[in-house]
Amino acid sequence: MSSSQKLKLGLIGGGPGSFIGAIHLNGALMDGMFELAAGAFSSNPEKSKQRGEELMLDPSRVYASYDEMFAGELALPESERIDVVAIVTPNNVHFDPTVKALKYGFHVALDKPLTLNYTEAKELYPIVKASEKRFLLTHTYSGYPMIKQAKQMIAEGKIGKVRKVYVEYPQGWLWKLLESENNKQAEWRTDPKRNGLAGCMGDIGTHAFHLAEYVSGEKVSAICADLYIKVDGRPIDDDGVVLMRFENGASGVLTASQTDTGAENNLRIRVYGEKGGLEWQQELNNTLIARWPDAPAQILRAGTGYLGSLANENTRTPAGHPEGYVEAFANLYRNFARCIYAERAGETPKPEWEDYPGIEDGIRGMAFIDHVLKSNESEVKWTPFVVEK
Repeated sequence: MSSSQKLKLGLIGGGPGSFIGAIHLNGALMDGMFELAAGAFSSNPEKSKQRGEELMLDPSRVYASYDEMFAGELALPESERIDVVAIVTPNNVHFDPTVKALKYGFHVALDKPLTLNYTEAKELYPIVKASEKRFLLTHTYSGYPMIKQAKQMIAEGKIGKVRKVYVEYPQGWLWKLLESENNKQAEWRTDPKRNGLAGCMGDIGTHAFHLAEYVSGEKVSAICADLYIKVDGRPIDDDGVVLMRFENGASGVLTASQTDTGAENNLRIRVYGEKGGLEWQQELNNTLIARWPDAPAQILRAGTGYLGSLANENTRTPAGHPEGYVEAFANLYRNFARCIYAERAGETPKPEWEDYPGIEDGIRGMAFIDHVLKSNESEVKWTPFVVEK
């Protein structure tokens, strides 16, 4: 295949009514670097066929299962078969198709978290590391231009040594037992067999954890977690708080909830260092606030000439033209594709293109979930507060 040809994408998951499947597809196709060529969109063959028809795909490239898709694609001439597999299924269908896709010689883009549990993650890690194929894990929020600006400013020492990280992810959509009302998203995301043993912390807490490490440039070394089930009848957590210690001595607080009634999706991070602090929130994602001890606060905006190379490489429109969630996905897919193209052309990808989440982020995310669950079960994490008189 020529490096100038579009990358052929095969989608696993993303059937009728899928939220994240449509987002992945829109993001992948935004820059014209991918084309959807095949799909196994549902474990239900009829639903897979329906989705293929909706997308106007060649019926011979619409499959009843991902195993059938792999067999069908490998039977085609190399110039015609898919190049990249995007896996947008519930968490219990991450491990097996990823292993097989890499084995059969396809690049992989996988929705987060990496796997159903930490055991699977530790088994998958060496397989990805040994593969010659590219691997993308879609931690969406690292694709926002002003998150990349914050990362670069901290890496360049603009706020000095990091001292404190606050990251919060409030959602309210599971404020009631929505999974009992035939809601597909709620059903699988609250099912430990399909989602994993961590509910809210596995779904959105992992995003918050990844953002804390990605932006600060520091690695978490210890945690203290407290998980809750706020809605009666729900089998896994829907709310939680995690205290974090970082390797450089910084401290952190992570909160995540899917029962903050009325909250939408305003993921927010604040990082404070010896010289200043930075603040970002998703609902105002084109803005980064920088705070200083001896000067007025600065409002930095996407699409402006004073930003760094990471932000500029991932900005699509002039200042004042809003970019958002789908564009953040598109930035991850575009950087992923650029690296594949560069390698096919015998070139070295630009450092800015290499800046997308991968297997290292994935294994740390699964370790986070595992340690949060263990910490939550511990009886020795809290010191009783007793006032003696």
